[in-house]
Amino acid sequence: MSDRPSILYIDDDEGLGILTRRALGRRGYDVDLATGGAQGIAMARAGRYQLVAIDHYMPGQDGLETLALVKAMSDPPPVIYVTGSEESRIAVAALKAGASDYVVKATSDDYFDLLASSIAQTLNTRRLEEAAERTAEQLSASNQQLQTLLREVNHRVANSLQLVTAFVQLQARNLPDKAARAALEDTQRRISAIAQVHRRLYTSNDVETVAMDEYLAALVEELGQTWASTTAKRELKLFAEPIRLSTDRAVAVGVIVNELISNACKYAYATDCDGEIRINLRREDDKSFELRVEDDGCGMPTDGSIKGTGLGSKLIRSMATSLGSDLAYAQDGVGTKVTLTASC
Repeated sequence: MSDRPSILYIDDDEGLGILTRRALGRRGYDVDLATGGAQGIAMARAGRYQLVAIDHYMPGQDGLETLALVKAMSDPPPVIYVTGSEESRIAVAALKAGASDYVVKATSDDYFDLLASSIAQTLNTRRLEEAAERTAEQLSASNQQLQTLLREVNHRVANSLQLVTAFVQLQARNLPDKAARAALEDTQRRISAIAQVHRRLYTSNDVETVAMDEYLAALVEELGQTWASTTAKRELKLFAEPIRLSTDRAVAVGVIVNELISNACKYAYATDCDGEIRINLRREDDKSFELRVEDDGCGMPTDGSIKGTGLGSKLIRSMATSLGSDLAYAQDGVGTKVTLTASC
């Protein structure tokens, strides 16, 4: 099989067709001739040509009609249109119809040089396009493999964290010391908040960012079940706009929400009183968001003392620092409101 490019030349002028075949043959091309549009289309469909050159004026089926039929093929070759010297309007129409280039028809060597040059440039453009398509397909396949791998990683991380949570829960149940048991239960909730992020990632089409409205809804529901009590109800109300954050930032927000809700559930209300905690996540602008957690409880100690071990407060400050933000605490008459503003 020849390595030379195979060209189909469609022209009802048999004499010019023979001259074109000889001239292009000397310039490194194999040329088949068709003496009309219908014959050319039949040959194009039956053979595998790298390029088709079409003359405009042909009886029965002109060049534009033939061009349209070539372009309608499932994998059409590029087309060079051949026009007369005063036919710029037709050349423009051919280009709009899908021709890659046009050449003014003549019988001189200059015409054959121009035609050969146009063929070389068009074939090179096609090779570049095909290479770009292959590269895009390879990148798409690689990206799909990466997405699958990331989902698997997040799945394994979520499962591992769930296993650690189960171990901590089991150990907490076997501890007689109430303070130690409470500390392990807090640890269990913190691990669960992080596991929720990875669970979101492997069940989502986007493995790089977390839908915070969905994540917080699952986290708040889980915390609501944790803090549910027959003697004192803790009602958690979430208002979250659809904001997406990267994994690290989602984890930081999740830990902050977990700690603030836990603190409010433990300390804001008396153990025999019902209480409401509201969580609000909204977009400030295209680049930032605001998180607010508030209650109607007893408020923070006026003497600055810390209830509990203080570990939760340290975690909150650490996560806020990782988000590049500070927390604002406000007590407007009743309860406590904590606000954080950070970039998305």
